[in-house]
Amino acid sequence: MRRIFQLVLALTAFMAFAMPARAQTFPALTDRIVDQAGIIPADTQAAIKPKLADLETKSGIQLVVATVKSLEGQEIEPYANALFRTWKLGEKQKNNGVLLLVAPNEHRVRIEVGYGLEGTLTDALSKVIIANAIAPAFKAGDFGGGVARGVDDIITVLTTDASEWQKRPSLRLDTPEENQISNTTLAIALFCFILLLLFCRTCRTVFFQVMWAMAMTSGNSGGGGGYSGGGGGFSGGGGFSGGGGSSGGGGASGGW
Repeated sequence: MRRIFQLVLALTAFMAFAMPARAQTFPALTDRIVDQAGIIPADTQAAIKPKLADLETKSGIQLVVATVKSLEGQEIEPYANALFRTWKLGEKQKNNGVLLLVAPNEHRVRIEVGYGLEGTLTDALSKVIIANAIAPAFKAGDFGGGVARGVDDIITVLTTDASEWQKRPSLRLDTPEENQISNTTLAIALFCFILLLLFCRTCRTVFFQVMWAMAMTSGNSGGGGGYSGGGGGFSGGGGFSGGGGSSGGGGASGGW
């Protein structure tokens, strides 16, 4: 079922690329917290940054928090995936990056997960973190608190044994990992997908380009959870940057 979600995401992505494109701008990756929207208090940032740096140093996992003023008319899923790929979060061979993206004007939040961490920070767990830790605080106007709790829960899942974090009610999965899609809905989606490929030459061209790029990226990804090694720091020339990692759309989104 997860492959179906990835197929739908790929379809959405190449349809977006097939449209007459306007230039999209992303904030620069200058630090582990990029608060373009200006919603995270300075004291909260000061408390979170050492945790992000410690995670990267000990495990190699690069977790970045970003807020944006606008999604520029896009849904948060393709925007987050494009931003993740632009910033190249995580190590190139392990694809062990995570992006926590907040779009306050659209009331949307997403946890975007690199290929190498999809088996650990699953879509279902990402959704639980958003629903239990992040969205309630955002709804109350506490952006700093929501981001801080979200970061803590993400780090907990990434760095502790499942038997430990499952003891926490806020992180327990009491429902199946993924919502089931009816066979009828699935059949309709696949039928529309095939029709689009058959009758839209531009869509076919862009689709195969996107699939080729994703296949090449997947071929370079490290298997498993990808935490070993570490020693942190993907910065170059005194600045902060990603390490060449990528994401295939794993994660979850939510609103408030």
